[in-house]
Amino acid sequence: MGSLKQGVVSRRKLLVGLLLLFYFYGGVLLIMDCVVVVSGIGVNWGTQATHPLPPSTVVRMLKDNGIDRVKLFDADSKYLNALANSGIQVMVGIPNEMLSTLASSVQAAENWVAKNVSSHVSSNGVDIRYVAVGNEPFLPTFNGTFIGTTLPALQNIQAALIKAGLGTRIKVTVPLNADVYQSQSNLPSEGDFRTDIHDLMLQILKFLSDNGGPFTVNIYPFISLYNDPSFPIDFAFFDSNSSPINDNGRVYENVFDANYDTLVWALQKNGFGNLSIIVGEIGWPTDGDKNANLKFAQRFNQGFMSQVNAGKGTPMRSGAIDAYLFSLIDEDAKSIQPGNFERHWGLFYFDGQPKYQLSLGNGRNGLVTPKDVHYLAQKWCVMSPSASLDDPQVALSVSYACGNADCTSLGYGTSCGNLDSRGNISYAFNSYYQINNQLDTACKFPNLSVVTNTNPSTGDCQFRIMIKTDTTASAGERRLSRSVGLQAYILTFVFIIM
Repeated sequence: MGSLKQGVVSRRKLLVGLLLLFYFYGGVLLIMDCVVVVSGIGVNWGTQATHPLPPSTVVRMLKDNGIDRVKLFDADSKYLNALANSGIQVMVGIPNEMLSTLASSVQAAENWVAKNVSSHVSSNGVDIRYVAVGNEPFLPTFNGTFIGTTLPALQNIQAALIKAGLGTRIKVTVPLNADVYQSQSNLPSEGDFRTDIHDLMLQILKFLSDNGGPFTVNIYPFISLYNDPSFPIDFAFFDSNSSPINDNGRVYENVFDANYDTLVWALQKNGFGNLSIIVGEIGWPTDGDKNANLKFAQRFNQGFMSQVNAGKGTPMRSGAIDAYLFSLIDEDAKSIQPGNFERHWGLFYFDGQPKYQLSLGNGRNGLVTPKDVHYLAQKWCVMSPSASLDDPQVALSVSYACGNADCTSLGYGTSCGNLDSRGNISYAFNSYYQINNQLDTACKFPNLSVVTNTNPSTGDCQFRIMIKTDTTASAGERRLSRSVGLQAYILTFVFIIM
């Protein structure tokens, strides 16, 4: 290490944060102690949206875009039913909240498998390949809540699959955060599993190896950039001009390869060097932060796809990488606790419109737009021209609108970051109006708002119109009734303290 150039040493120091911030996820096939990777690209289909596309439309999108594998975050029957006889391979998920029940009861595991796996495989023709048991259960933020239940739940689900006659067809796995391993020297070759869970990790690795299950891993270079302003931005991409990292002759030109190989080294050192790995989540958001934009997202995702399609692999593992892009569609109801970018990971906007040119390497030149998507009327809720910025109700109304809608495209460096004050207010009002399905009562901010037929969009800042869903009207009324009650409470509270 002493012979490394100073610039390389400086770059190596950045890997500490990377190893703690990246995520890993996926699935592969292990046969006769050889790593067998089924190459190709899949996507994560998240469903936390106020106006989701119909499941059947999404399945057509997947097929039209040549995507033949999808990862779900639960086992909701309406999505699994839509995937019936589609030819798309599926990974279903089990939330962390269910781990305790599944760990303590074999019968509960058998019931879950019967309802969420067996019934869809046997009668609906759903091609389920993996069950993801939990989701990053060893995060420090969970304070050890799931340490004692993850492995037993994994074992019980595997036993239930075997009893159902599905043990050889469907594999179990646990999506783990990359903080389960680390490198003391910040080089991939020093990778090993975290000391506080080292024994548990070895038990999980043995169980996965014995049952042909993959090690699941999510990688997010964007998160490193988001959390560390000094992170060298070019090193996050696959066309980097940054100085490479030299790890005893293995050269790393991007952080994905370095992080992936840290895991490979950790597996190898503990006797599981042949355990299969799939990148289950990888992507770049397009809004909600100064580095979350269309240009960077296109650059990152296309760079990753080019590496995947070239079958290049990493310095420690040559050959194809199997991966699930994160994610398919934007989700405007996701928690923004990690950051405003959380609602903007999609390759497609909420309505299925592609965000940018992207070649998945499956014979198609770009992403394909879904058919038969229907929108609400061409009208928007904006700040009234006669309203004053000095009106004391402005701040309260904007805060309320954004608290009950989606204003994550507002702010420094975002797509709507250049709006003036009236534009910001109009954006907030319109977001609330659209999420509440353009109900007249959703554009009744006191003496501040008005409905217009003139599109207020400007440049990259789009004042979007929501799509129609099967439950549009009733959902809007329910949302608004809850909101009106909350607004009445806030207004009363403000009136009292004034």
